[in-house]
Amino acid sequence: GDGNPKESSPFINSTDLEKGKEYDGKNMALFEEEMDTSPMVSSLLSGLANYTNLPQGSREHEEAENNDGGKKKPVQAPRMGTFMGVYLPCLQNIFGVILFLRLTWVVGIAGIMESFCMVFLCCSCTMLTAISMSAIATNGVVPAGGSYYMISRSLGPEFGGAVGLCFYLGTTFAGAMYILGTIEILLAYIFPAMAIFKAEDASGEAAAMLNNMRVYGTCVLTCMATVVFVGVKYVNKFALVFLGCVILSILAIYAGVIKSAFDPPSFPICLLGNRTLSRHGFDLCTKMVVEGNETVGSKLWELFCTSRFLNATCDEYFTMNNVTEIEGIPGAASGLIQENLWSSYLTKGVIVEKRGLPSVSAPDTPVDMDQPYVFSDMTSYFTLLVGIYFPSVTGGSRPRAPAAARATGVLPRSPTCASPHISSVVLFGAGIEGVVLRDKFGEAVNGNLVVGTLAWPSPWVIVIGSFFSTCGAGLQSLTGAPRLLQAISRDGIVPFLRVFGHGKANGEPTWALLLTACICEIGILIASLDEVAPILSMFFLMCYMFVNLACAVQTLLRTPNWRPRFRYYHWTLSFLGMSLCLALMFICSWYYALVAMLIAGLIYKYIEYRGAEKEWGDGIRGLSLSAARYALLRLEEGPPHTKNWRPQLLVLVRGDQEQNVVHPQLLSFTSQLKAGKGLTIVASVLEGTFLDNHPQAQRAEESIRRLMEAEKVKGFCQVVISSNLRDGMSHLIQSSGLGGLQHNTVLVGWPRSWRQKEDHQTWRNFIELVRETTAGHLALLVAKNVAMFPGNQERFSEGHIDVWWIVHDGGMLMLLPFLLRHHKVWRKCKMRIFTVAQMDDNSIQMKKDLTTFLYHLRITAEVEVVEMHESDISAYTYEKTLVMEQRSQILKQMHLTKNEREREIQSITDESRGSIRRKNPANTRLRLSVPEEQVGDGEEKPEEEVQLIHDKNATTFSSSSQSPGDEVETAPEKVHLTWTKEKSVAEKNKSKSPVSPEGIKDFFNMKPNQSNVRRMHTAVKLNEVIVKKSQDAKLVLLNMPGPPRNRKGDENYMEFLEVLTEHLDRVLLVRGGGREVITIYS
Repeated sequence: GDGNPKESSPFINSTDLEKGKEYDGKNMALFEEEMDTSPMVSSLLSGLANYTNLPQGSREHEEAENNDGGKKKPVQAPRMGTFMGVYLPCLQNIFGVILFLRLTWVVGIAGIMESFCMVFLCCSCTMLTAISMSAIATNGVVPAGGSYYMISRSLGPEFGGAVGLCFYLGTTFAGAMYILGTIEILLAYIFPAMAIFKAEDASGEAAAMLNNMRVYGTCVLTCMATVVFVGVKYVNKFALVFLGCVILSILAIYAGVIKSAFDPPSFPICLLGNRTLSRHGFDLCTKMVVEGNETVGSKLWELFCTSRFLNATCDEYFTMNNVTEIEGIPGAASGLIQENLWSSYLTKGVIVEKRGLPSVSAPDTPVDMDQPYVFSDMTSYFTLLVGIYFPSVTGGSRPRAPAAARATGVLPRSPTCASPHISSVVLFGAGIEGVVLRDKFGEAVNGNLVVGTLAWPSPWVIVIGSFFSTCGAGLQSLTGAPRLLQAISRDGIVPFLRVFGHGKANGEPTWALLLTACICEIGILIASLDEVAPILSMFFLMCYMFVNLACAVQTLLRTPNWRPRFRYYHWTLSFLGMSLCLALMFICSWYYALVAMLIAGLIYKYIEYRGAEKEWGDGIRGLSLSAARYALLRLEEGPPHTKNWRPQLLVLVRGDQEQNVVHPQLLSFTSQLKAGKGLTIVASVLEGTFLDNHPQAQRAEESIRRLMEAEKVKGFCQVVISSNLRDGMSHLIQSSGLGGLQHNTVLVGWPRSWRQKEDHQTWRNFIELVRETTAGHLALLVAKNVAMFPGNQERFSEGHIDVWWIVHDGGMLMLLPFLLRHHKVWRKCKMRIFTVAQMDDNSIQMKKDLTTFLYHLRITAEVEVVEMHESDISAYTYEKTLVMEQRSQILKQMHLTKNEREREIQSITDESRGSIRRKNPANTRLRLSVPEEQVGDGEEKPEEEVQLIHDKNATTFSSSSQSPGDEVETAPEKVHLTWTKEKSVAEKNKSKSPVSPEGIKDFFNMKPNQSNVRRMHTAVKLNEVIVKKSQDAKLVLLNMPGPPRNRKGDENYMEFLEVLTEHLDRVLLVRGGGREVITIYS
């Protein structure tokens, strides 16, 4: 099958047969618990033996769509074998309208040599395609559906849908072509008097003929559509009659050729000079006749002169040239083949002339279109003839035909096609006069069908046979095209065509037949056989090209599933067939070829964008796998060049109890960085064991996929189950990606509720994540207040993206705003870059240098240099050398009891939030200046301040699924308390626990850690500057300092980051990966 669960396949549905049945045997008791997923081989073989690849009727199809479990007896559609379903439709198309109505004209115009090349090219194209089609059709069980199923299951739903619709249009226009051929035979050769529109003069005959074709063509189309609607079995009954007519007509042609070698038929043609005359309007090929004793002008004389009398004024060319009568069918033994060997292309309105006969041209005498000459009705050239002729070598099997029937029926079609056509080219050129061959409608032979003049025993055998043959071919097209459309519709790959998948109870299409008749009417309104034929040539050639491509791709990929029973194929033959089809498309008509490709391309993109997702195990996906493997093997394992660097994101998200992503804004922000054209992996961690939590992991993965699709994030998702969150995140950071295609940037949300955790695991996990990304040389992006980040539907009409460039760590701060401004959300925001200068720096020169640097980076931004005191920047310089103390140690120095410490943690809040920056390289030295009066060693300051930061209304709760990407929607209320001796004494008096006087004395003598004071002072001052400059910015990007080396100061690190980003709506803390990611070089 094709892998679609809704299709009947023993590999898919066999387990359903065993549902509800308990295994009673003892020999296989070891496997009884897995019977529901691994059925017995015996039951599988039973399903294979009874498997049919015929398509479902509409009733079964709708039951499958509705997941009805009831067993109903299927209503089978009429079955067609190799002969009725494949070989017969092919023969009726091949021995149809082109062979009987146009092949003689093609030979007369192009000559035997070029006609032979034309037939050889076209037949080679179909022969190579038949080989490829046989290989695909015998590669396993392919559901019925003709070339569409082969292409769609080999190249994917996009190619299959695009080419399948083009093939459908080609088959539909083929029906129009056959109907037009039927009307041409009827009105030109059987009942000319039936014409409704009649021309007043010779110049209006073509227009009148087209109008007649439109009227009668519409009537015939209505009758044929009615027959097809009544039932395909009636078409099959008519098909036997039509086939008899085809065979009889072909035999009559060969019998006539043999007879003409000994006894040529009498079809004289009349020539004036070397110009061919139409026999309409006169009977005798002579200028004068004797009536009684008087010589007068003949009927031919009257056509060129003003009267019958000899003294009448006549056409100058008529006067200067003699009338000659020659045999139109000299026979195969006449030696005529040499004269018809080469081409005689004509332009429109030119008289058909015989080469080699003497002719005296009248100077400057225009040709009158009302004169009885045989005129060329169109300008002819080789490429035009190829487009007109190619439909004669095509022929589609019906979609009801099984794959094996197509393999055995299509392949013999090609020699069956080539032999009569090649032999006909030679025999026509050898036995029919050249001017008769170039006479498209047989005007020189009394309006007879040209190929009929060669037939034996009578031209009527060919006329009647060709009439029924074209009728049968039209019926075959109207039978096949709706079923092809129905097959496409039932696959559901084109949403707006689904209505055409419905039909009768036995599966026969109704709505598809109605649409086919409407499209066929368009071809009939064109009304010209020579205009319709090149259109369907394009569609057939495109279909054949992709059949060959499908076979070549499957063969070259050498996938394990490519095991066709048909062995006589090779990828070079398929590639040659594909190239030949493409060449013939442009030979026929380059503009038609471009239009056909444009239509197919639009359908392809539509199916890709709006069509249903289908996984058919097609060759294009196999090609993608091979290409991906090849590219990954070639991709360097080491870091890419700076010019090729792009953010390859690992996005860590958290799910709620229902496994839904808590903060979808994080994925919105990820999609807004898509201008980086990098890898995106969205990952999450579940706590527990794999055996117990595997279903939850699948739900979480599906939830992430849905959100990625909604947010238009192109990438992959991964859910890891681990005993704890810390290990799970570590595994993701270490193992995500494949080969050289690995993430280089980690994106997480700020753990906003980190203070509310009883066990402090949230902030510890976050700090460990920061440390691991640093150890892995990965960049880290931390989105703070992620709930306030814009969705993809929001638009900022104005505003700024502010970059605070404190230290340089590879250029990520420059690259990220550039990527964001490519997205429509941030497109209208301007970029501003702030950098910090010390008092002894030349800020004016720094601004000039930064402007020049941005110019070389090709980044447009406003530049501003902010001057700060040395103490404000010094903490960043010595960030990794200073050690912070734990809050618990500070509280312990204050000699508070356990109950008092808990009360302090619940009541003390700070409005400042901080971030500590990573330091510059060690060789960069900046002085740290802190006033000695604040932290003097020997002095005791009565008003010395100690800042302790906590949430006022902190609540204690635990959640096993909390991750670093945690954010709380509502910001906790903040207060800022300054501890003094009086407040401390008051608090101590409230305490119920006894405190010794020594403890109180130690508390009053406690001094805050000098390092913590400096860092807090820096965070507060830097935050004041950022808020002053960037409070109204739409996004603030800021260097993120690293955690302390001494793990005892981890909690203080979180406090400093809070203080640093206080009063800012949207903050992106950026920590580089230790390498340059942006360069000034091209």
